[in-house]
Amino acid sequence: MDKARNGMLTGELPSSLTWQKSSRSGPQGGNCVELAALPGGDEIAVRNSRDPEGPALIYTVAEIRALVEGAKDGEFDGLIA
Repeated sequence: MDKARNGMLTGELPSSLTWQKSSRSGPQGGNCVELAALPGGDEIAVRNSRDPEGPALIYTVAEIRALVEGAKDGEFDGLIA
């Protein structure tokens, strides 16, 4: 695999990726994002569960950590009505 890039199709990523979603996602599978660690361990791919073969966004572990910690701290609560 060449260097991962934002917007690359999930099918272009290694097929061995283990995609994970939150246990808080509904059982119907239509309201969640899925994340997978990329080989090398320094990047995370994010995709929409409704379009598992569609584009993936690639973030560094540090970027995902900042997002998760900010969510835990309630920094994004104002975005959700």
